[in-house]
Amino acid sequence: MRSCFLLILLFCANLVYGQSLVKKAQSSYDDAQQFVRQNIFDEALKNLNLAVTLDPKFQKAYLQLGDIYRRLRIIDKAKENYRKAIAAAPVEDFSLYYTLAETELQTGDYEQAKRNFELFLQKNVNVDKKYIDKAHKYINDCNFSLVAIKNPVPYEPFNMGYYINSEYRDYFPALTADGQTIIFTRNIKGNEDFYTSTKKNNEWQKAVPLSDNINTPNYNEGAQSISPDGRYLFFTGCNRPDGLGRCDIYVCKKEGNDWSKPLNLGDKVNSENWESQPSISPDGSTLYFLSNRPGGYGGYDIWKSSLDDDGHWAAPVNLGPNVNTPYDEAAPFIHADGKTLYFSSDGWPGLGNKDIFYSRLQEDGTFSKAVNLGYPINTFNDEFGFIVSADGKEGLFSSDLKGGFGDVDIYRFKLPEALKPLPVTYVKGIIKDKETKETLEASVLIINLNKQEAAYNEYTDKATGDFMAVMPTDEKYSFNVMANGYMLYSKHFDIKNSDANKPLEFEILLDKINVGSNVMLNNVFFDTNKYELLPASLIELNLLTELIKSNPNIVIEIQGHTDDVGDVKANQKLSENRAKAVYDFLIKNGIESKQLTFKGYGESKPKFNNTTEEGRQLNRRTEFIITKV
Repeated sequence: MRSCFLLILLFCANLVYGQSLVKKAQSSYDDAQQFVRQNIFDEALKNLNLAVTLDPKFQKAYLQLGDIYRRLRIIDKAKENYRKAIAAAPVEDFSLYYTLAETELQTGDYEQAKRNFELFLQKNVNVDKKYIDKAHKYINDCNFSLVAIKNPVPYEPFNMGYYINSEYRDYFPALTADGQTIIFTRNIKGNEDFYTSTKKNNEWQKAVPLSDNINTPNYNEGAQSISPDGRYLFFTGCNRPDGLGRCDIYVCKKEGNDWSKPLNLGDKVNSENWESQPSISPDGSTLYFLSNRPGGYGGYDIWKSSLDDDGHWAAPVNLGPNVNTPYDEAAPFIHADGKTLYFSSDGWPGLGNKDIFYSRLQEDGTFSKAVNLGYPINTFNDEFGFIVSADGKEGLFSSDLKGGFGDVDIYRFKLPEALKPLPVTYVKGIIKDKETKETLEASVLIINLNKQEAAYNEYTDKATGDFMAVMPTDEKYSFNVMANGYMLYSKHFDIKNSDANKPLEFEILLDKINVGSNVMLNNVFFDTNKYELLPASLIELNLLTELIKSNPNIVIEIQGHTDDVGDVKANQKLSENRAKAVYDFLIKNGIESKQLTFKGYGESKPKFNNTTEEGRQLNRRTEFIITKV
């Protein structure tokens, strides 16, 4: 009889497995379920904590406490309760070890997380393969983290200060190339808008709303990228009337001191899916962005779209498996060097959640394998929204570090040498009329002569006349400025790595087209003692052709000059042949002979000192002068 009674008890115990034998504890648990169903989690937690106080062996209550704390992102509390659930009673579902291990990974408890993932793999033979794969991925994260913590990189974050940060969430910073203007996202009571600040006497001024043309009370604007010259703003807009999907990418152009209305980039970049977090290349020709469109490697991948010859965005291309993973990537940022891409990912080995990585564009057009920025830049928290200043010295990011002004603040830190992008510098100037000093709307074209491609091609704003172009070092550049009714401006740059910390800043005064006005063609090139035009000359000569065609009433003389080294007659002949080579090019390209003459002056008209190599080089020049209007 006793044996039968015991069998009945065991049978009943199995039927009510997970329930508490303490009635008040079970009652509190049941009450909690009512609040859980209504998403009233404070009351649910109160009742569940009472249940485990009344019955410290109440495994099911511990499990639900862990689940609720995890949902509320209070991960330490979730981890604590999952551990108590395991200690309270025998574990029947070994996926609990996987759940616990995830919370341990998310709180930096890497040794314990690794053990529990391994225990999960040992005990679960019939579990869904995706959990098996992810457990192996998490073990790799733990192994990486244990090594990274022992080899920290230099890192000391500084808050950007109360003129940038506020009591609200401030995040996603974007900087112009000169580091003088910052634009960021601020979230006030659930509405995202852009704010901006500029430096004065090397101090940031109080941030103000960017523009009523962009910020709206009804839609969120965020995740922005500003072109290095500060002229174009690409950003994410969600659920807007002109949107093609849930979130689309838009662009605005700075016009004087304000911004244009946003323009949707269209159905090549945007789709019925989710596009966000744009980053524009320094030459404005390539847009990197995040999307969950079909054809990727995981949930959210980084894609790029380039401008075609007609100025339209082409069909996007996935950046490939050296950047994207079966998991999620986020927040791409292409540096002003045009090659170094920083981004966040939870797919590559890291310290938990999303870490920051970098990848570099290679000669074959693909990106190199992602590199983790290391600990403590990366931690078990989410790290994203990271950018690097154009000079490569500082990284900027958003976080809720202790001592901040609000929920999330923007911070900066000195970037370790090994994590820096390639060196760049910038040229910054303002275009004015030489006589009136009024600012001009002008075309600025900068060509990388080594690569024969445009580094910058943009019009200045008539209201401001200014421009700013980023240029990688160790390259040679031609520089041309044109404005209606004015002479062509020509300059040549040979930028060394040592110039990265010495940006070029100047005022360009353009001469009106008048008799006697002359221009030195600094980007017309010949081999030594030769008069055949080199290919790098064609860009400037095409601009000269354009200038003459747009001013059919002018007549110009093309002049050739040499230094005083060598035979006088030979120099005279060489200068004449070089002038004729330019003349022949212009005739071949549609300029009427009545608008052209040419003459060689040899060494007879030096403009610079022939006693120095630099002076002699400058005297070996080709010019043109207006002889008739």
